[in-house]
Formats: sequence, C-alpha cells, structure tokens
Amino acid sequence: MIRIYNVKEITGTRILNRSAELPDVSEQVRRIISDVRENGDRALYGYTERFDGVKLASLEVGAGKIDEAYDRTGEKLKSVMRKAKENIAAFHEKQKRNGYRIDKENGIVLGQRVIAVDRAGVYVPGGTAAYPSTVLMDVIPAKIAGVGEIVMVTPPGKNGEVPDAILAAAKIAGVDRVFSVGGAQAIAALAYGTESVPRVDKIVGPGNAYVAEAKRQVYGAVSVDMIAGPSEILIISDEKTDPRVLAADMLSQAEHDRSASAVLVTTSRTLGESVAQQLEAQIPLLERREIARESIDKNGKIIITDTIAEAARISNSLAPEHLQLCVEQPFQLLELIRHAGSVFLGRNCPEPLGDYMAGPNHTLPTGGTARFSSPLSVDDFCKTMQYSYFTQEALAGYKDDVAYFARAEGLTAHAKSALIRDEIK
Repeated sequence: MIRIYNVKEITGTRILNRSAELPDVSEQVRRIISDVRENGDRALYGYTERFDGVKLASLEVGAGKIDEAYDRTGEKLKSVMRKAKENIAAFHEKQKRNGYRIDKENGIVLGQRVIAVDRAGVYVPGGTAAYPSTVLMDVIPAKIAGVGEIVMVTPPGKNGEVPDAILAAAKIAGVDRVFSVGGAQAIAALAYGTESVPRVDKIVGPGNAYVAEAKRQVYGAVSVDMIAGPSEILIISDEKTDPRVLAADMLSQAEHDRSASAVLVTTSRTLGESVAQQLEAQIPLLERREIARESIDKNGKIIITDTIAEAARISNSLAPEHLQLCVEQPFQLLELIRHAGSVFLGRNCPEPLGDYMAGPNHTLPTGGTARFSSPLSVDDFCKTMQYSYFTQEALAGYKDDVAYFARAEGLTAHAKSALIRDEIK
C-alpha cells in the first residue's frame, strides 16, 4: 500500500525512486556493441534469435509488409492516429527555427544556417507493450525538421513480426525504412551501420536499461536525444480534486513499469488518505495490476504539505518528467514551476492526453534531468552552421587586434595568418 508522509518527514530523502538499484548492464552492452561493429548483420540475426526467440529471414520490413499491416489495422485506430498526427504536427510546426544574416560595415556578413541532420534513427520499444504513439511522437518532429531519411528500429514479436499498429503508425508518420531489431544491438547498428542498417546521425526514442546504456556508450559516434529512465509523475492537488481521479492519474504511470514512480503532493491529509483507498480499489481492476502494484508499493508516495507553494518547491527540486497541477488556479501555480518535462494544467488535463493526442511531445527528460534538458522537439533533429565573410577593407580593420589577441595566447601562427595578406600586397 502507498505510504503517506508529512513533508517534514520526507525532506532530504529520496522522493522519486531515482536511486533504486538498477542492473549494471554496461559490460554486456559493450560486448554487444563491439560484436555488431565487427560482425554486422550476422550479429543482429544472432541477438534477435537469442533475445527475442525468433529467427528472421530479413532484418528489413519491406514496403509491402508495411502496407499489409496498415490494411489489417482497424479503421478506428488509424483514424485516431491520423488525428493525433495533426495535433502533434501543429504543435511542432511552431518550433521551426530560421537562420539569420547580419550585414555590417565594410561588407562584413555574419550568419547562421539551421540544417536538419541527413539521417535519423528512431527506436520504438517492444516487450510488454507496443507503442505506436512513440512512432508518431518521435517521427513527426523529424519530418517537420526536414530530415533526409528516417530509419525506425523495433524488436519483433514472438511471431517474428512487428505489430501491425507499429507499422501502421510508421506509414502514417512517414518513416522511410523499418528494421525488425531491438535492444542494444539495434542502437549499435544505427550508430555504426551494418550491411543492411544504415548509419544515422541522431538516435531518438525510449527503451529499457540496455537501450539506455547503449545510447550512452555510442554517444560521440552519433548524437542521441536523452538517456531515459523509468516513467514518473508528480501531481500537485488542493483538497477539491476527486480522489478517484487522482488515483487513476497516478496509476496511468504506475502501470508502465515496476520501477515507475507516482507521487501526490497535497495540502489535504483527508484527500491523501482517500486517494490511498482509491488506489487499493482501482489496482485490482487493471490488466497490468501486478506491475502497478509493485510500482505503487515500492515507489509511490503521498506527501502532505502546508501550502501549495511548498508543493511547488518540492516539485522544482525533483524536476519530474510529468507534472499535473490539479488546483483551482493552475496558470498561477505554473508561474512557480521552473523544472518539469511536461506540465498538465487543471483537473481535466490527465497526463495520457499528452501521451497520445494533445500535441506536445511525450518523449521527456526523466530522473531530474528536466533541470537542464527539454522534451523531444524539432530542434533535436537540426544543427546550426555559422558563417562569416570579410572584405579586404574589413579585414584591415580587425587584423591588428586579432594578431595582438593571438600573441597574448602564444599562438604566433594565428597572428601571422591575420597579418600575412597585408604583408604580401
């Protein structure tokens, strides 16, 4: 059963389960990456048979199979995914940035260009559940950014096939190529390339501990979006929110993973106790009740504070992945929030809206990294390139200062480079 704390009892202790003991998979991942780099497709086939229990005839899912999966997918789900695509695209279109040019005296031109990466890799998890929503969330910003080619990797199911809903989402979102491979081996293939899987410039998408560790290890050879950890939600509520609603909202994250964290911070102990009772009533009704049960028992907490402002301070110190503000004046409380991945305002904005339909991205910083990082966006698929142009007259006005600065740093060749054009006239 979830524990209830007074804020004074929990100050200075771990609130979200971020320091839980996770398996050290670094050495195993290192071996997998090395194997894929050395043996390419052969290693991918071997790991797919070993870890997924299927023997594939081909790593790539052909266009014909994608079309067949799309046709088999129910019209209602396709309609919902198309509507989600519209909302996600509308939100992310606003994130597009333009370059700029500055024209200065004597013909000097300075500027910056914003350029999409040539090829992006999108990892879509499999295992205990299929997530077509992740396909939409991770691919659509890449399309808006103008990425040249989008390559998706995802593990096969026990039947050796990628779930129809995943392939349908890939077709709706505009994925260029799909490969039936998962785990650390898929990340290695994207980072270094194999005979079948092309090397990419950026890897995005969530995954298990092996995927997260692989992304950590290949960073530098390729860019990555973030190192994602277990899902987490923090809800700030006053006494007026229905406890049934709060319990349901907490369980929406608890069912993700046994390591997920769901925390309620409220000014009302009566409400906190009612939410605890509601959790006990709702957990047995869930399909993923065993996962939710362990998550709530191990990582769930209800914290009682004296004021809503105090609750906001707790939230800022945690920088949660998902933050719900179930209060009378959520926009006022939002002014006190500095660190969160995605914020859901009011009593009628549950976090699953953000997972599927609202439009803001659901690939979010976890583990407190919202203190310094951001949700997945169009920017993740772009880089900037700056440029400068000087005329002969413009250089004459800068060369002596450049040479002086260079000599101050002991770099006489730099100084010579700045002066030599004037010397050889």
